[in-house]
Amino acid sequence: MTAAVPDAVPDTTSDIEALERVLAARWSCRGYLPEPVDEATLERLLEAARRTPSWCNTQPWRVDVLSGDAARELSAAMLAGLEQGGSDLDFPQAYTGVHRDRRRESGWQLYDAVGIEKGDRDRSFLEGLRNFELFGAPHVAIVSAPRELGTYGAIDCGLYVQTFLLAAQALGLGACAQAALAGQSSLLHEHLDIPEDRAVVCGISFGRPDPDHPTASYRTSRAPLGETVTRRG
Repeated sequence: MTAAVPDAVPDTTSDIEALERVLAARWSCRGYLPEPVDEATLERLLEAARRTPSWCNTQPWRVDVLSGDAARELSAAMLAGLEQGGSDLDFPQAYTGVHRDRRRESGWQLYDAVGIEKGDRDRSFLEGLRNFELFGAPHVAIVSAPRELGTYGAIDCGLYVQTFLLAAQALGLGACAQAALAGQSSLLHEHLDIPEDRAVVCGISFGRPDPDHPTASYRTSRAPLGETVTRRG
């Protein structure tokens, strides 16, 4: 009797190497070339992002993608409406301990890249405003989730954002996820006709990265495994 031949084990070496390469190369791009992304590449990006896994396969994300004049009009509206503010999801109550330290490290790395000295509140404020200028990106995606799905709907949208960011990197694009845009949720609901039963999670500015922008050299660090992972057994 001939023994059954087991199915061949697929060689995933190249897959994990490709993923590791994209993860290592990805950064939050804060400087873009003005030319829009071509339609074929944009479609491929969105097709890749929709493969995101979700709780019970609910796929709760709704994504409003704005390009060209539509993106610039939204940017202008957000800059004009900054004093209104307001977000659908709770922002962090505080940053303490190691989370404060990591946040500060990242912030000072950014300020060093663009030449802002400690204590220069005026330039710090202007740098913050660049969020609402979409960092000059020709495109922005606004991601929202059904309020009734609560925390898990927002988590699923976070997974969508991660897939979007990695797909953008793999396609040679730059992208930056922005909680700051969610701080303009009332304006976004009105401007984009987002129903009130949905919560704005964040925005993602994206396009072709400008290699000569001062922020192009800015990269954040990652904590070692021993600080974030506990293994048992």
